[in-house]
Amino acid sequence: MSDVGSDDLARLLRWENAGGAWRVLHRTDDEIAVALLTCDGGTEMERLTSGSADVREHVGDRDVS
Repeated sequence: MSDVGSDDLARLLRWENAGGAWRVLHRTDDEIAVALLTCDGGTEMERLTSGSADVREHVGDRDVS
């Protein structure tokens, strides 16, 4: 999926496109951890921890989607 970026970004974008939400759990200069949440109640379904710059860039300074 080179046109989308890293596999981690593709996973996050699929989650968003399916209607899911996310919340940043922690971030450093090198890594970000995001809780993948249901769209209806915000229940955490999975976690995505990534060191990919494109994921950090996509999330930016936001704490939630």
